[in-house]
Amino acid sequence: MARRSTPADLPDDFEEHILDIDIGEEMRNSFLEYSYSVIYSRALPDARDGLKPVQRRILYTMNDMGLRPDRGHVKSARVVGEVMGRLHPHGDSAIYDALVRMTQPFAMRVPTVDGHGNFGSPDDSPAAMRYTECRMAPAAVAMTADIDEDTVDFRPNYDSRELEPSVLPAAIPHLLVNGTTGIAVGMATNCAPHNLVEVIAALRHLIKTPRASLDDLMRFIPGPDLPTGGKIVGLDGIRDAYETGRGSFRMRATARIETIGRRKAIVVTELPYAVGTEKVMERIKTLVQGKKLQGISDIKDLTDRDKGLQLVIEVKNGFVPEALLEQLYKMTPLEDSFGINNVALVDGQPRTLGLKELLEVFLQHRYDVVRRRSLFRRNKKADRLHLVDGLLIALLDIDEVIQVIRTSDDAAGARERLQTVFELSQAQADYILEMQLRRLTRFSRIELEKEQEELRREIEELDAILADEKLLQRLVSEELAEVAKTYGTPRRTVLLQSAGTTVTAATATLEVPDDPCFALMSASGLLARTSGTEVGQGDDRANHDVVTSVVRTTARGEIGVLTSAGRLLRLGMLDLPALPPSANDPNLSGGLPLSEVLPLAPKERALALCTLSGEGPGLALGTRDGTVKRVNPEVLGRDEWEVIGLKDGDEVVGAIELVTGQETLCFVSSDAQLLHFSASLVRPQGRTGGGVAGIKLGAGQRVAWFGAVDPDAPEGSVLVTASGSSTALPGTEPGLVKVTPFTEYPPKGRATGGVRCHRFLKGEDALVFAWVGAAPARAAATSGAPVALPATPGRRDGSGVPAAQPIAACSGPVAVRVGSAGPVGGPPDDDGAGDDTRALDDVTG
Repeated sequence: MARRSTPADLPDDFEEHILDIDIGEEMRNSFLEYSYSVIYSRALPDARDGLKPVQRRILYTMNDMGLRPDRGHVKSARVVGEVMGRLHPHGDSAIYDALVRMTQPFAMRVPTVDGHGNFGSPDDSPAAMRYTECRMAPAAVAMTADIDEDTVDFRPNYDSRELEPSVLPAAIPHLLVNGTTGIAVGMATNCAPHNLVEVIAALRHLIKTPRASLDDLMRFIPGPDLPTGGKIVGLDGIRDAYETGRGSFRMRATARIETIGRRKAIVVTELPYAVGTEKVMERIKTLVQGKKLQGISDIKDLTDRDKGLQLVIEVKNGFVPEALLEQLYKMTPLEDSFGINNVALVDGQPRTLGLKELLEVFLQHRYDVVRRRSLFRRNKKADRLHLVDGLLIALLDIDEVIQVIRTSDDAAGARERLQTVFELSQAQADYILEMQLRRLTRFSRIELEKEQEELRREIEELDAILADEKLLQRLVSEELAEVAKTYGTPRRTVLLQSAGTTVTAATATLEVPDDPCFALMSASGLLARTSGTEVGQGDDRANHDVVTSVVRTTARGEIGVLTSAGRLLRLGMLDLPALPPSANDPNLSGGLPLSEVLPLAPKERALALCTLSGEGPGLALGTRDGTVKRVNPEVLGRDEWEVIGLKDGDEVVGAIELVTGQETLCFVSSDAQLLHFSASLVRPQGRTGGGVAGIKLGAGQRVAWFGAVDPDAPEGSVLVTASGSSTALPGTEPGLVKVTPFTEYPPKGRATGGVRCHRFLKGEDALVFAWVGAAPARAAATSGAPVALPATPGRRDGSGVPAAQPIAACSGPVAVRVGSAGPVGGPPDDDGAGDDTRALDDVTG
């Protein structure tokens, strides 16, 4: 056991030295040193490459290790160990945490590390570094490109044994694209991610127009683009942040209303940035248990790799899903705020930067990188040209060169004699002495001359870049455009000027007002309802599909959907999105696909909309085999029921809701036969009836179209037909199109063959499209683009004229039936118009 020394044990010549230090001064100095270390070496990014020191060291180390995207993954622990041992004077947990964030696609808009294994989620922590693997992502190559060409300065590492870059060349504007967050001492930073394509577009504009205003730049960068998508509500805070470097905005989850079984559900597909599903679920459960939130029966997380995020919130019967969703936005993390605080290091000093300043700092960095790279390459090529010049001099008189070398005593003497005789530099003489004999061939001389010319041309180009600032700027702009093309992705976050009408907690359980409206269905299968009592006619020149069925109803009412399988499906109007008054045109912009609200079987198509009043003369249906049926009005207390008994292989091709029972029903067959007769000739049947003979078909023929014709249409009715080959794939052959007045075709009795309505030319044997309806008719292709129709001719059985592209659907003026909400038509191939119709503007005006 050691004995404690006493003053008597100390040597005689020992002198005691005690320093008196003021504790306050020592604390201040130590705290300043600590603050300086945190600010400059840990928490804040450099505005040039947008990286914190640990991120920069990770990418530089991985580049040194050769962990390219085209090579295999290595253990994350190996990368962390290299970074910690060589460059980063902190613990492995800090390095691995930074590496994990660089791999997460929900945290980084453009990840710079490609991870293999469990790298966590917004709710869960990643696996330990010994269980995961990593390598450089493609974007990391752009961040470290040209680092070996003297593009950036290097400085000693923590123990001065190695050098590390003070900044990376960074061809990607990392700070704006990926954002960052950090807490220093007395300051913090929180930058939002943005879209790479938009940021580079703004950079290129700033190169052309250095004095561009903030509004000019915001035309290219309207707002952040978050990795998790979602919506940003309110843009005023974004503009404040872009102007001053500080601001905030609200993030909102993306959700839709779906029917799951017999209940409505709110399906969340995108969450606000940095919000996880477990956090949302926990908050909802707390509110429900505390009886602060009503109307939720269950909540499930159905997220998987194939479907992505799927958070299903089931709504109790009697509650309005839209109102409940507004409550969720207000009371849960489905709506969150993001505070922008753009603090970064500029010339070694922390500064709060606006959008233009961030862009300018990055551009100046790229100018310096490209300028230094050009100078480095110019010097390299000049050195190579110097050697090639010397080698060509030697090859011109190779015999004398060999003689000089052979007669020299040693290599040093040969070098001096070559320099003297041929006026060469020392570098040229050394290169000649090291030259291999195979380079003495004639072909090698030709190659050297070509190389000499190429080197001179490249040096001239590099000199021009170094001498002309405009050329330098153009080169930077072209490189940025290539980066956007290589690594750019479409915008994920939707920007909204405002959230619109918000339902407060006090009114969240109120039902939607049962106001009059119209339900609309388009040829491409979109459903929507109007938010008012008027529907405009749209612009025939617009790029949209056509509305094929319209029903007058109310916002809380229900309608029926008739399908090709002979079923009538019940559909609540609250399931359909409401179009704003300015969008009430027939293109159904913002409509909901049929598949999201109706349980259709494979190959089953929705034909038309109808009411569920249980009154009136009922429905008229026509099948592919030529059967016609009138169905007595009957509404059952279930979601679906059959309205016709179909034979095997048959299907409904057209359906219409009758108003008076005296309408004119029309068939058009695939062999160009048209038959029309009064609906009074068809006796009404019950739901299970199979109908009666409507049109007599030839062998192998089918009904191409069935519907009703409006005898009171203001401009009359027309027939649109397109002929082609029956062996062609549907929708691939434009065919010959003809438009004929419907009055050209006389009526005939039911169950007869009709009259010819289109004459086939050589190579044609069938109608690929047919439609009858009120004029003027307009047609649309599968893409929704309008298709021009020919003028109406006089011959009823003539051939058509070539169409520009295949017709997918036709429609007349958007109309509803007087006294009924029945549809005027159906989808492609099955569209039609009924009797006694008026334009919606006339009905509602």
